[in-house]
Amino acid sequence: MKISEITKSLENIISGDIFWDKDTLRYYSVDASSYQIIPKVVIVPKNEKDVINIVKIAKKYKIPVTARGAGTGLVGNSLNTGIILDLKFFDLIKIENNYVTVGSGTTKGKLDQTLKKIGKFFPPNPSIGPYCCIGGMIGNNSSGSKSLKYGSVIDNIEKITFIDGNGQKTTLPKNKKIGAKIFKLTKKLELEKFPKVTKNSSGYRLDSINSIKDTHKAIVGSEGTLGIILSAKLRIKDIPKKRVLFVIEYSSENTAAQNCAEILTTLPSAVEFLDKTIMKHINYKFNRKTNCLLFVEYDSEMENIQKRLKKTATGNIAKIIKNDSEIQRWWKFRDSSLYYGLKSIKNKTPHVIEDATVPVKYLPELFSIIDKINQKFHTKSVTYGHAGNGNIHLRLISKGKKIKIKEIAEEYFDKVIKLGGTITGEHGDGLARSEYVKKQYGQVNYRIFKELKSQFDPENILNPGKIISHKSTIIKNLKL
Repeated sequence: MKISEITKSLENIISGDIFWDKDTLRYYSVDASSYQIIPKVVIVPKNEKDVINIVKIAKKYKIPVTARGAGTGLVGNSLNTGIILDLKFFDLIKIENNYVTVGSGTTKGKLDQTLKKIGKFFPPNPSIGPYCCIGGMIGNNSSGSKSLKYGSVIDNIEKITFIDGNGQKTTLPKNKKIGAKIFKLTKKLELEKFPKVTKNSSGYRLDSINSIKDTHKAIVGSEGTLGIILSAKLRIKDIPKKRVLFVIEYSSENTAAQNCAEILTTLPSAVEFLDKTIMKHINYKFNRKTNCLLFVEYDSEMENIQKRLKKTATGNIAKIIKNDSEIQRWWKFRDSSLYYGLKSIKNKTPHVIEDATVPVKYLPELFSIIDKINQKFHTKSVTYGHAGNGNIHLRLISKGKKIKIKEIAEEYFDKVIKLGGTITGEHGDGLARSEYVKKQYGQVNYRIFKELKSQFDPENILNPGKIISHKSTIIKNLKL
């Protein structure tokens, strides 16, 4: 059946808007990644009935369906060749005590503004925070700088309502029948194959499920492959009354990495790393020998913190900031790291290995691995990220030469996995990393992942090729 005939069928049963003109399709063919895939149709559903009908039509004609929020994903999570669902009309915000029910199309910025009025906040804070959508944050199990203290999305979510690949509306963990099926799968897991890290967005997070009450966590980090998220109930916290930010200078990445584990003993709320490339964009006169920085923030238990940190930090404390607006100004430098990094790179190498996470004790080894990659493949790198979680974002610079992207990825991921790490801490698998999920988790766990996928999406129409991948997609569809 031709797409024109399918769109006509859809026009008769949905109230939302349908687009299939070239300009709209081209706009939705890209996100913040290095990939481009032109879809056949873009639909902006107005309500859950629209979503149900779209999924049922897609299942009938075996057309891929991918939910899309703000398109801020870095690995092509929201791209496909079939139907793209823009969920911008799903923008509910309903606050109840220490919880908020939020529509999947609500931006984090709008949620932040609403919660701030009552002195609350939702802890996960991606650097692109004001613009990303809650549905995308759930799909990627987003984290950010505050995850060190407050955890990722998976640690701050109570309930998820979604439409599965059969067009059935489900709420987890409320639906005990479906929950029991998920929980049964967790009994078969080889848990020793799961990464030994504090944040992980690779594969399906079945390891986080300890009872039927946790079964909604299977949807977190699933990148729209198990269901189209309509809304979620999130935990919210009181905004801290006091904060203090320390900016610490180090002569090398290795010395900063070695110091991280010791700094964690002082219970900071955030420990962030910035290399020299990022540091150059900060309007401050650092020591000439400084090659990188750690941002270390505290928002509780701050008694004698300055003395405690001075005893623990091996670098030079360049700044101690207690004024809230000044703290915000300095955090903007860190949050702009991706922009600064890309601005510094003339020949942009696709970012496909940019989100590895290792146990913090192995952070020096991770920097060593990056150095060896640069030497072997004649590249340079820009690094920054959530050092307190062992999560370093990496941008390679190829100096105008064509580099072996897949070869680099395989070598890098092999070494990260051997350290007990994950190939992605917060950005998801997408087109860049899904083919390595089996390597990450092993055959037994991968088979269980496939069982989970088939339970929720028997015709494989929901964002196919993501997480469960039968083809190599790391290079295909790159905008080189």
